[in-house]
Amino acid sequence: MDPKFTPSLVEETIYKSWEEKGLLSPGTGRSYTILMPPPNANASLHAGHGMYSVEDILIRYKRLRGYASLWIPGLDHAGFETQYVYEKHLAKQGKSRFDFARQTLYENIHQFVKENSGLIYEQFKRLGFLADWRRSIFTLDEHVLERVFRTFAKMEKEGYVYKDEYIVNYCTHCGTSLSELETVHIERKDPLYYLKYGPFVLATVRPETKFGDTAVAVHPKDKRYKKWIGKEIEVEGLLGRFRIKVIADEMVDMKFGTGVVKITPAHDPNDFEAGKRHNLEIKRVINIDGRLNELAGPYAGLKVKQAREKVVEDLKKKGLIEKIDTNYTHAVTVCYKCGRDLEPTVIPNWFIKVRDLKKPVIKAVEEEKIKFFPKRFKKQILQWLNVMHDWPISRQIAWGIRIPVWYHVTGNEQKIWVSFINKKGQFFKLDSIKQHLNKGYTLNEIKQGLQQVTVPVYKQEQVEHIVSLKEPNDSSNWIQETDTFDTWFSSGQWPLVTLKEKEYETRFPTDVMGTLQDILPFWVSRMIMFSLYIKKEIPFKYVCLWSLVADAKGQKMSKSKGNVVNPIDLINKFGADAFRGSLFFGLSQGGKVNLGEDKVMAMRNFANKIWNVGRFIYLNQEASTDPVNPGQIKKQGQFKSVSTDSVNESSKKTESVIEEIRKEFRKEKKQYVKLMDSFKFSQAFGLLYEFVWHRFADYYIEQLKEDMRSGNIEVLGELKNVYFENLKMLHPFIPFVTEAVWKVFHGERSSILNSELRI
Repeated sequence: MDPKFTPSLVEETIYKSWEEKGLLSPGTGRSYTILMPPPNANASLHAGHGMYSVEDILIRYKRLRGYASLWIPGLDHAGFETQYVYEKHLAKQGKSRFDFARQTLYENIHQFVKENSGLIYEQFKRLGFLADWRRSIFTLDEHVLERVFRTFAKMEKEGYVYKDEYIVNYCTHCGTSLSELETVHIERKDPLYYLKYGPFVLATVRPETKFGDTAVAVHPKDKRYKKWIGKEIEVEGLLGRFRIKVIADEMVDMKFGTGVVKITPAHDPNDFEAGKRHNLEIKRVINIDGRLNELAGPYAGLKVKQAREKVVEDLKKKGLIEKIDTNYTHAVTVCYKCGRDLEPTVIPNWFIKVRDLKKPVIKAVEEEKIKFFPKRFKKQILQWLNVMHDWPISRQIAWGIRIPVWYHVTGNEQKIWVSFINKKGQFFKLDSIKQHLNKGYTLNEIKQGLQQVTVPVYKQEQVEHIVSLKEPNDSSNWIQETDTFDTWFSSGQWPLVTLKEKEYETRFPTDVMGTLQDILPFWVSRMIMFSLYIKKEIPFKYVCLWSLVADAKGQKMSKSKGNVVNPIDLINKFGADAFRGSLFFGLSQGGKVNLGEDKVMAMRNFANKIWNVGRFIYLNQEASTDPVNPGQIKKQGQFKSVSTDSVNESSKKTESVIEEIRKEFRKEKKQYVKLMDSFKFSQAFGLLYEFVWHRFADYYIEQLKEDMRSGNIEVLGELKNVYFENLKMLHPFIPFVTEAVWKVFHGERSSILNSELRI
């Protein structure tokens, strides 16, 4: 046995042996199933991915307990995020998504993903993950598309799907709407402008939206303005004088500004709701490209911030600004991906009605048919579900699963708007199909170069549409929706697409869903919702929310901060066991992982300690089988106790220590199983660390060292038993060193995974 454990010399060989022996597959026994949260297909390993080790720990632990544990991996096409990465790639070449027809852009991104995907699986193997890679699912696999289509078709038929022109958070840079979960709220200081509005003065941070104002609102209990409620006022504006109605609405904060607010239903969520209550006109003055439109007169074509500056300048010239508060701090909604301000805007969007769909989810959580660890997340998901609004599932991007809706063109050429690129590469902006046909283009040419289809929701006369996975037979008369499904719509059906059909009888519901805490409402709630809707069953029995991995000081890792830790660098330097151990040692359940090199080094030292203890036992075992030492019995590599006479010759001190280690070991194993079954992995690992290092190595071996050297087989056998059982318990956390030691004692063809951890 080598004097030192060197991870780089054994990790690759050990992992290959697991693959060759088929140990990544479940084998026989009682079913135990975990579905891997699919990382982005083009992603590479970062520190946060290290927490996937939680699922590997469970898979290995259950395998040692005799279960047929199966870990099914997968990759997510990650629509918005992947297209964002690809657009940055295009920008470096001086191009943008608007240079390509939709289908061409999709195919280019697909090729980009193929060239950059798969790396993370190889990196997961470096971590020792016992996943059945042959079972890998990609969220754009044919059977996944089929499942997503069937779900959408069923929901549409049953009235859970609708299309409406509703206000959404729109990122004009990324070119898509975002759900409320994909937004970030930041505190920021912006000028607050006090504008003269007829007899009123009102405050706003967005004077550029005044061209879309359709009312002025006051609180119904505000005595200052009671006489104006229901009347029209005349306002001098930048485009001439206009009349506007004064409404009363409780959404008005009497303490904000002067207690009077302008209502712009098309560009503010609160104003939109007020507009619905008071039947106000919706006037959209900012297009989805982030520029003001023709309703803004001479300001048309300006981007929002440019328009704001110009509008303020002109309002000052006309004496229509009373004052400006330059120290106003407020919450601003920004895109979680690019960080730019989101533009609330009204666009056609597909929605899921969630009121009835979420009721069985709430019931299942309340009745603990699904249990959450840490337990506090039960309350969190219930809070989210109770306020959950209808879910906008449209994304205005090319990369993703296209919504399978086809619009009937014949007779609707004026109502269906498209943008496209002709054969010469010329871009034609959004306009009605009729206008493009009048310019001499055929519908087939439009479809070939199609970029975007927009079908407004007409109140009086809807555009005929059908839901179909494939193009209708009379394809010349139909054009498909270009919006794609929100990624959470497809990944929310992950439990419904990962198992083989016959496995749903034995492996569904699956056992544990582990994932990051911050996507509990994004993903977990929707997986439960879809599973209860389609299968009438919960998708998993337990949800284990992982900890956030931060730097050594507890700060969130960020490229801008320069504190990002590359796990592969740590693995190359200290070994996979050291990295894995550092994620769990000294961590409170659900707490933050402070990952630093010192901590990883300490775990490397622990791996070395395990090796050195094994080496000490191994060398004494070899000495005990020396032919010159009498009274030793060896059979097929296993030792038997010597006779009762030999036991009686042992000192009372040795007997006392042996009894002590047996008692403490029984207690350790009992505590370990209880902690593991309660998902308290850090405490379980800490228990093993304390016992192996400070009790077993520092105390018991020291107490029994002389007995071992003198060839006492009972002592050797007892220490080996306790050591081997601790190797099994440690194996889920630090698989490589435990497997390496096991092979030394039991032969290269053996594996600790084929042993059993008996309780």
